[in-house]
Amino acid sequence: MMSVRLNCDIGESFGAWQMGLDAEVMPFIDCANIACGFHASDPSIMRRTVALAVEHDVLIGAHPAYPDLVGFGRRSMACSPTEIENMLLYQIGALEGMCRAEGTQVGYVKPHGAMYNDMMRNPQSLRAVMQAVARYNPELPLMLMSTRDNSASQALADKIGISLWFEVFADRAYDAAGMLVSRAQPGSVHHDAATIIKQATDLATGTALTASDGSSLTLRADTLCVHGDNAGSVAAVRQIRAALSALQGTAKA
Repeated sequence: MMSVRLNCDIGESFGAWQMGLDAEVMPFIDCANIACGFHASDPSIMRRTVALAVEHDVLIGAHPAYPDLVGFGRRSMACSPTEIENMLLYQIGALEGMCRAEGTQVGYVKPHGAMYNDMMRNPQSLRAVMQAVARYNPELPLMLMSTRDNSASQALADKIGISLWFEVFADRAYDAAGMLVSRAQPGSVHHDAATIIKQATDLATGTALTASDGSSLTLRADTLCVHGDNAGSVAAVRQIRAALSALQGTAKA
């Protein structure tokens, strides 16, 4: 079985306002998606989060978003492809500066919130995101949602010259196309720890899930997104790490 990296959105506090339990979840993850100031975070929090990731030997990813602090980056914006490309270049560069100060570097890119969802539905947005990554550093992987059919995304990435990490979610329901069920729909988010851990292990082993319409759904899983915004979710991350380590014969501090 191929190793599946655990990733977590992190460093999303802002000033005196705290979001998430970064110090508690960091020891159990492989990849930290660090907010770059547009939807959350500020320079001090960015550098502190980078240092925490370095301390725990966690790969650092840029987590760029639309400029939407009030909406936490969860609202779509009418941005041109050039604007999207420039937003990513600006935010990746800001995080890179903090990484250099801490003796490390950005290792991948994962767009946040509405930008992430929009690029999965809008080919022009996806191309703009991929071009930004390629122009910044074509060796950086781009993390994007795994769906039933990843061929179009893979073909575009191959053409532009970047690599992809396909992401899956342990705590979300999927529709027949392999897209996440809208949070507005009942049952879209799993809250039961046993259900979340089972879905995580199923995804990691290539076991088919049951989509919302009852169909069988198999997803490529290079990386698994987990959440660490409360004590319960941190406990779930710890259990997922233990389950994957047992499957893969690896260990994480």
